[in-house]
Amino acid sequence: MSMPPTRPARKAVIPVAGMGTRFLPATKAVPKELLPVVDRPALQYIVEEAARAGLPEVLMVTGRGKAAIEDFFDRTPELETALEKKGDEGRLSAVHESTDVAQVHFVRQGEARGLGHAVLQAAAFVGDEPFAVLLGDDLIDARDHLLEQMLAVQAEHGGSVIALLDVGRENIDKYGAVAVEPTGDGSDVVAVTGLVEKPPVDEAPSSLAIIGRYVLAPEVFDVLRETAPGRGGEIQLTDALATLVERGEPVHGVVFGGRRYDTGDKLDYLKAVIRLASERDDLGPSLRGWLRDFVTELPPEGASPS
Repeated sequence: MSMPPTRPARKAVIPVAGMGTRFLPATKAVPKELLPVVDRPALQYIVEEAARAGLPEVLMVTGRGKAAIEDFFDRTPELETALEKKGDEGRLSAVHESTDVAQVHFVRQGEARGLGHAVLQAAAFVGDEPFAVLLGDDLIDARDHLLEQMLAVQAEHGGSVIALLDVGRENIDKYGAVAVEPTGDGSDVVAVTGLVEKPPVDEAPSSLAIIGRYVLAPEVFDVLRETAPGRGGEIQLTDALATLVERGEPVHGVVFGGRRYDTGDKLDYLKAVIRLASERDDLGPSLRGWLRDFVTELPPEGASPS
């Protein structure tokens, strides 16, 4: 059994090597992680989340065609100088925020062999400390401190911690699913006793799905090196976590009941943009008014728009 770590997690890993095929043709030229959610890329929200949770060092695992991500988190002296000359302090501050939010490092995955393989590329960066993995398609609302809670659970129990969401049994075949047992830490913290990647609905151990936040013990790297390709011919992080459970290593889950936006799905991406924009002081009042007018003008369900 793993003992609770002597050092808290300080580093975050964000895999960004995916091709973004669901957003073609836009992603022919723009990495999906840089598509704007209102006026900031989805990836900036993720990095800000890591920094808020006390993880100041971030490693992005990239691939071909992702150079724009490195450019985004780099300084842009020409742009900054132009904004300074214009006296545009607001936009200059926004540009600085994107580069100053955390210390961002990059490594290439080389070939797309799954999430587990992407995480394995972080071994040298992480060393022998626990670390967080944040997937760029899942935006967690800044008002919901999921990652902070996961880090606290990991600091108390050691081992690894995964974020869980009840997606309903009818949808569980799209996710990694878990079998769980209650703990004494409240209804939202559970002990994970088994994991399976995208099970048939009638074989799923529960309706609790793994979503894109993990706090992992460094022992996961040794397991990933031994993990054979699984579903889709890829090295699955879910399979490695299942091996840790089988070995008796502690794996806990935090059941999330807050606000999550799936920016990897076109419809959910649009919902995220509308929801986040409607809650902003600068855009919200006008947008909400327009939405009310727009909805009242829509034709009845099933009718063709004029």
